[in-house]
Amino acid sequence: MPVTSVIFDVGHVLYDWDPRVLYERLFDDERALDAFLRDVATREWHFQHDAGRPFSETSAELIALHPEHAEMIRAWGPRFSEQIPGPIAGMPAIVEELDANGVPLFAITNFSGEFFAPFRAREAALFDRFRDIVVSGDEKLIKPDVAIYHLALRRFGVAADETIFVDDNAANIAGARAVGIHAHHFRDAETLRAELTELGLLR
Repeated sequence: MPVTSVIFDVGHVLYDWDPRVLYERLFDDERALDAFLRDVATREWHFQHDAGRPFSETSAELIALHPEHAEMIRAWGPRFSEQIPGPIAGMPAIVEELDANGVPLFAITNFSGEFFAPFRAREAALFDRFRDIVVSGDEKLIKPDVAIYHLALRRFGVAADETIFVDDNAANIAGARAVGIHAHHFRDAETLRAELTELGLLR
């Protein structure tokens, strides 16, 4: 079957994400900043939010372990969108062109539900082009668990072999392929554009 729709990942595909972007404005000392992101507010700690744990719980636990960093830890949730500096180069244009061509657009993202809502509102100009977005924190399912792909296909109303999934993470690509979805391991907009053009989704 021809590919007729596109499912995007969000982080590192549509938008960059780097906690340092926020915290370099809050720390005066770079070594202290490095230590905070390495030993306190780690990406492993943050992954709990993608899995659906509320920030009120995770932050309280982390503050109990590191009370000297309470103020910085509390900033993570309400200022999460400030960790996302902007879109990946070339990707807004691809989304706009696909939408203009009538290609149904969807997303599956590992993202806290409570963090995603304000970010989506900030970036409504792009996300309003999407018909639906599955957010891991809302569903309490995380890529690459095949259950999140099955859920997305049902909700989007698309067949696996009629869509292509775009993600930067090899494990997530493998999860999509395991349920029969075509997948593109994202590296840059130019390479993605070439494949979407070959599929006839871009001109």
